[in-house]
Amino acid sequence: MIVRSLYKAAGLSAKASIRSQPWTRPGLGLRVFASDSRPPTDGSKPRSIASQLQRQPRAADDISGTKPESVTKPAPATPTAKSADPLALDEKTNKEQRKADWAIMKEMARYLWPKDSFGTRARVAIAVALLVGSKVLNVQVPFYFKSIVDSMNIDFAAVGGTATTVAGSMILAYGVTRIGATVFQEVRNAVFASVAQKAIRRVACNVFDHLLRLDLNFHLTKQTGGLTRAIDRGTKGISFLLTSMVFHILPTALEISMVCGILTYQYGAKFAAITALTMVGYTAFTIWTTAWRTKFRRAANAADNKGSTVAVDSLINYEAVKYFNNEKYEVGRYDQALKEYEKSSIKVATSLAFLNTGQNLIFSSALTAMMYLAADGVASGSLTVGDLVMVNQLVFQLSVPLNFLGSVYRELRQSLLDMETLFNLQRVNVAIKEPPNAKALQLTKGGEITFENVTFGYHADRPILKNLSLTIPAGKKIAIVGPSGCGKSTILRLLFRFYDVQEGRILIDGQDIREVSLESLRKAIGVVPQDTPLFNDTIEHNIRYGDMTASHEKVVAAAQRAKIHEIISALPDGYRTKVGERGMMISGGEKQRLAVSRLILKDPPLLFFDEATSALDTHTEQALMQNINSILKENGRTSVFVAHRLRTIYDSDKIIVLKDGSVAESGTHRDLIDTGGVYSELWSAQETLFGEDGEEREIDIDIAGNIAEKRPDRPTAR
Repeated sequence: MIVRSLYKAAGLSAKASIRSQPWTRPGLGLRVFASDSRPPTDGSKPRSIASQLQRQPRAADDISGTKPESVTKPAPATPTAKSADPLALDEKTNKEQRKADWAIMKEMARYLWPKDSFGTRARVAIAVALLVGSKVLNVQVPFYFKSIVDSMNIDFAAVGGTATTVAGSMILAYGVTRIGATVFQEVRNAVFASVAQKAIRRVACNVFDHLLRLDLNFHLTKQTGGLTRAIDRGTKGISFLLTSMVFHILPTALEISMVCGILTYQYGAKFAAITALTMVGYTAFTIWTTAWRTKFRRAANAADNKGSTVAVDSLINYEAVKYFNNEKYEVGRYDQALKEYEKSSIKVATSLAFLNTGQNLIFSSALTAMMYLAADGVASGSLTVGDLVMVNQLVFQLSVPLNFLGSVYRELRQSLLDMETLFNLQRVNVAIKEPPNAKALQLTKGGEITFENVTFGYHADRPILKNLSLTIPAGKKIAIVGPSGCGKSTILRLLFRFYDVQEGRILIDGQDIREVSLESLRKAIGVVPQDTPLFNDTIEHNIRYGDMTASHEKVVAAAQRAKIHEIISALPDGYRTKVGERGMMISGGEKQRLAVSRLILKDPPLLFFDEATSALDTHTEQALMQNINSILKENGRTSVFVAHRLRTIYDSDKIIVLKDGSVAESGTHRDLIDTGGVYSELWSAQETLFGEDGEEREIDIDIAGNIAEKRPDRPTAR
């Protein structure tokens, strides 16, 4: 078996010697060192990694039931009390719910009458004027209808004349009034449409902007499906809420007041009493029943969020579902969520039927009573047949706003519930903030990075970094290595301010990163992550994401330097090829090279490579590393490589070895090998070779990286 080594540093001659060691882990047979001899370690035999781990406390990721740092979802940076989930709507008393509803309506009122938009205010004013005109015209209709009936209540054979001469003007006025009311209402809707849509756009953009400014922990702990569903429901509720505030509540109350006043003035106290009792009973029943139904709607929303979460999670992880034949399991999960939604929806529908039945019962009772009083008046001669018809029309005129108000109140409460989650999201605290008037980051020394006594942990009881102090010199190639869970990727997250340190500080050229603007800090840092996030768009778009202003020529040049241009060109659609959801339609190695292309296009002064070549074959990895090294030498950039494969970072100017959250050792590759510490053990474990018979074989590695097996019958390769 041949292992390709990367020994290419000028003037370095390394001989690899094989030493028989008592390994405690099966399968390790050959140890490779980069010097002829190693310094004695107080007379004891060199210890293996396994034996060292037996003598030392285990890292957090070695503890049973704990996941390594690279796959653990971080909790809040600072130990705090468990915060409420903004997607979960807790049970509230009626008083608390009303308080929450008024807060939302007060917030939305700013979009109805914005101080900075005269056009919006003018549209609202015109829409209200048209609405009032429509209501006034509607109230006139029963009067014209009464006059028509009374005019027609004659003996045409005896008196003579025609409908035109007797009631023509009233009929014309009746038709014009109805048409006018309808036209006013439709023009009102057209005028107000832009107000509602602008408000929806502004609220949705504000929420989306707020979500993007939230810390990484929020997004790692929230499920995307439920989040997007809550936003979708909330934005749909905005239009109804705004329309209700302007066109339904106050105008409907105006219409009811006018109808009640007319009935009282025209027909006396009995009609007024029945109207008042109807209003009170109808309103009280509607409010009480709707408040009772709120819990069913809240449960339906929660089940809806759960269903969306399950569906999106399963579809995103489609390959995992297929790998383990768990289609039935996922369908079962989704069906269970739908079952909960079904139960809640049935309760919503049945309670709605109860509400509608009660409302109709109250109104029909009032209508029957008023019609009896009007008929009795006609019989006694105090009222005409036209008055009977007018009472009927006015009561039905009253029924429209009453039913409308009942349904509006019901839908308004539903919209407020849907919007509650949306506004809860806006109230989630932004943990990572910059001070007022923060200055831009200035790289006066070329990008020297310093960690001073940094302590940080994703969980309060599990610190990852413990009083860590290290310096990354400007313009140098630095590697950070160590076992899983020691905090390598955490260093990048802290430097990028995905989280803030709990103790100590991080400096770039002497500037505390918490004192500079986030935009300038993140603009100065380029990252090639191990798991490359890609958008479901074209290859060109994903590369251009490093610099959205870059031309096609620059995109191609970046792809060429990242050794992926030829692969892209061979595709039928070339740079317009879609990469699929999260880039699932291309290989892991191609995704990593696209990430490198992004970095080249962004061209930042500080570069971070987090296992940037872990998915590449050896040949492509070496070619890409040569290109990366040439970029670093050309511009003298500060670069940090986080790696488990030590062959990719052996030529670094400085290698920092982390263990248990602190610096175990640091130096060049040769220094660390000669020291015989943690790095030497890691290197030996990775460079172990075995013969076909399972025995250890001694090999030599020359300057050019050529490997030859050392045998007694021939000289060692130099």
